[in-house]
Amino acid sequence: VQLVESGGGLVQPGGSLRLSCAGSGRVFSYYNLAWYRQSPGSQRELVAEINTGVGSRQVKSYAESVKGRFTISREESNDIVSLQMNDLKPEASVVHYCNANVGGINSWGQGTQVTVAS
Repeated sequence: VQLVESGGGLVQPGGSLRLSCAGSGRVFSYYNLAWYRQSPGSQRELVAEINTGVGSRQVKSYAESVKGRFTISREESNDIVSLQMNDLKPEASVVHYCNANVGGINSWGQGTQVTVAS
């Protein structure tokens, strides 16, 4: 599956951004989806993930540092996974990546830069 992120940019501390990731090439609903972020010289860090479940079987999980501020969602009709980020802090000033996983095989987008600064 091919993934293309959008929605990054510059925002003030405490502000909000919504990242989106559009998938193509495969049936999106088969994939567990996630957002990661990576600072230079560091490993990619899992921010949020959402499984393939529907309704009560859908499971979302978040890194402790973003719980209560970020929300991950998926739109099967448009093959999009989004990350709503509220109350952004300077440590979010890194590249954010969309991830799709099925059967242990990962696909990645090219990344989108988020900068949180006054």
